[in-house]
Amino acid sequence: MKRPTIADIARRAGVSKVAVSYALNGRSGVSETTRARIVAIAEEVGWRPNSAARALNGAHARSIGLVLCRPARTLGMEPFFMELISGIQDELSARSYALMLQVVKDHAEEIEIHRRWWGERRVDGAILVDLHLSDPRVAVMQELGMPVVVIGHPSAAGSLPSIWSDDSAAVRETVQYLAALGHRRIARIAGLPELVHTVQRDQAFTRTCTELALDHHVIEHTNYTGEQGAQATRRLLSAPGRPSAIVYDNDIMAVAGLSVAQELGMDVPGELSIVAWDDSPLSQVVRPPLSAVGRDIPAYGAHAAQMLMSLIAGEQVQDVQDVTAGLTPRGSTATAKRSP
Repeated sequence: MKRPTIADIARRAGVSKVAVSYALNGRSGVSETTRARIVAIAEEVGWRPNSAARALNGAHARSIGLVLCRPARTLGMEPFFMELISGIQDELSARSYALMLQVVKDHAEEIEIHRRWWGERRVDGAILVDLHLSDPRVAVMQELGMPVVVIGHPSAAGSLPSIWSDDSAAVRETVQYLAALGHRRIARIAGLPELVHTVQRDQAFTRTCTELALDHHVIEHTNYTGEQGAQATRRLLSAPGRPSAIVYDNDIMAVAGLSVAQELGMDVPGELSIVAWDDSPLSQVVRPPLSAVGRDIPAYGAHAAQMLMSLIAGEQVQDVQDVTAGLTPRGSTATAKRSP
């Protein structure tokens, strides 16, 4: 069906298009009786304002942008982003705002999308995720003057306000817990090495293992997929001096690692302890259920959206340190077996 227009409403009401525009935009120039009749007709035919036309008149687009630079096929399996988006969307829906989501292959494409969205007034602001070291997007966003909130550590966010969680503290708690269980050989199967939060987790892991004088610790980097998580696990468990505990950077890799351990005939947690990160429902439906580092990710997304809405409204916004993720022990971790 054809989308109803102001001309359609004017024809039915027997008035000019100018009168309809005045009535629907709350401007003077029409009587209250005429205004009420026009508004009633607009509701009856299902008329909605054209966002592009409103943008040309300086009105808000009533949408924000989120661009994800990840393989599209992996995002549907990634609990973190699904939960983050759900939290963002809940907050936006309550304010009658929309979320424009785009998946891209690299930062150059992401930057071009942000330039186009902002230039065409299709968004009022954006949320930036997966902060990289020396991230080229930061300078571009500062130059555009677009309201932007970074989900990531402020050390790499430039002048853009950021919301972040202390991943270093969460890593330290996890390693200390495993060491208290008697584990002396601990591995970490991490995500992309160029991400700021990966670097911070790596540094915290190495530092804590060194402080505790553990016999051996190693880090394997991956692209967060189950395939690479499984491959990294197989390498570690097939090598001499294999670890007695492995910490994974997401739930998908941890579940894949559990499958590899079982494939190799290893008992979890008798011979290998496993800790996942994010603590989605995926961690709890496998057997044994996975010990996991987690926080309220939908709330994290909602807090980011709240910050951005304040920024769009012209308010001053400061960096926010959100709740630190905590460790929940379950059946996949146990006291390490002592060497004979």
